[in-house]
Amino acid sequence: MIASEHLLHPDVWLPKALAHEKRVDAWADPHRALHRRGESHPVYDFLFTYYSFTPGQLRRWHPGCGVTITGPGSERFLEWTGYAKTPDGVTASPQALKPARREFFRWLLGMLEATEGRPALFACYGLHEWAMLYRADEVRHSRWPLRLPPAQIAAIVESQSLCCTHFDAFRFFAPEARPLNRIQPERARTPELEQRGCLHANMDLYKWAYKLTPLCPSSLIADCFELAREIREVDMRASPYDFTALGFAPIRIEEAAGRALYERLQRDFSLRSVPLRGRLIGLLREVVHSL
Repeated sequence: MIASEHLLHPDVWLPKALAHEKRVDAWADPHRALHRRGESHPVYDFLFTYYSFTPGQLRRWHPGCGVTITGPGSERFLEWTGYAKTPDGVTASPQALKPARREFFRWLLGMLEATEGRPALFACYGLHEWAMLYRADEVRHSRWPLRLPPAQIAAIVESQSLCCTHFDAFRFFAPEARPLNRIQPERARTPELEQRGCLHANMDLYKWAYKLTPLCPSSLIADCFELAREIREVDMRASPYDFTALGFAPIRIEEAAGRALYERLQRDFSLRSVPLRGRLIGLLREVVHSL
């Protein structure tokens, strides 16, 4: 069993919880306001729809594994799955994990370790969004204009070497685009193919972090969300859609300068993902070792 390394009294943990709520509100409040008006955002909604963590769940503060909170207010944490009462206070307990969750933690640790140890690739240029539109009858963001006509989008896809390694991007390719990809990702091959140059693999650090709730501290979940949000902006700026009206200048990957810019940003995200992935790996090792 993991011993509580930190004991937090209310004068410490309550300000942490409030600061976390304020940080999340800066992202979540605009999303809530839009949806109250029956509107949507083609870039940011993805972070609350594709990813299943609601704004309310993201806003809820968790101290994380190895931390015990004390004093007034700590008892309410016992209403949430994964917490246990100790002689000192309340803490998130790995021992509360069911067998299936324990197996998931072990799988995730292996996958993240494999990803971290694999060389990063930087030659995809965000073409997954283009491949989704390749000779397709449906347009995902139909309310927004395309920067190029469908025939030109198809020609650009055909002129490039598709090399997507991320299954959850590849599975949305238009049927005729899938055979053009050098790799044929399958979900079962994720530990074999995932690599830290991939924008979606780095966005998914947010997903892996919140799936470890309440053992993962909210500070790490929010850090992963913040990175995912920036990556999502670049992802859609490099797409064939025109979101200039929303303040997103296109990254024209159909041109050499645009591909160079995309790769620079991709390399930066890859570097920034390393400490976040490292923190997740450290947490998972600690939990798995305790089981």
